Amino acid sequence: MRYEVLLWDLDGTLTDPKEGITRSVQYSMKRLNYPIPKTDDLDWIIGPPLKDSFRILLETEDETLINDAVALYRERYREIGIFENVIYPGIPELLVRLNDNGCRNLLATSKPKVFAERILKHFSIDACFYEIMGSELDGKFVEKEALIAEVLKSVPVDLRSKTVMIGDRRFDVQGAKKNRIDVISVGYGYGTPEELRLAAPDYIIPTVKALEDMLFSELN
Repeated sequence: MRYEVLLWDLDGTLTDPKEGITRSVQYSMKRLNYPIPKTDDLDWIIGPPLKDSFRILLETEDETLINDAVALYRERYREIGIFENVIYPGIPELLVRLNDNGCRNLLATSKPKVFAERILKHFSIDACFYEIMGSELDGKFVEKEALIAEVLKSVPVDLRSKTVMIGDRRFDVQGAKKNRIDVISVGYGYGTPEELRLAAPDYIIPTVKALEDMLFSELN
């Protein structure tokens, strides 16, 4: 196979978290007495670090206000929003097939690790992952470059050429390139076609089925 080590983004790549994330953002904005954005106007917040999104939504550099917004978001998200989530059809089967063929799946998400672990367990795919890596609640590893660098510490140097990052946003592409590994962008997530084109990943794959076909193409 072309790749033996696969680093996976979570939101927009393995699962569709739109309902839980957008509703939790709306909850936070309401509690802060700010205008509540419409759900369909919030696709852009799925992927980037949460503090950066609230900095834009609140139009502020006030770290106290931003931290308050994040705390309110997590107040709802940890109990309700985390499960307002849908796994993309075909993903569980793909992960199992990769494992069965000797590949190593690693999670590399900017979402806090404590939430990512619960999500993978909720969808019964946690056992498919050799390592689950996410950010810390204090913001450590929230930037994709640093996160991927940390995950790669568990990957033998001789396997780096057979390692790939799979994600749906430009942050995944940028983080992978900084760490000198290949990157696949999936077109079914939350990165727009223009965003992905400009990010210039090694591959842009439109569907889960196409991703599976690409990953296994050299088995045939």
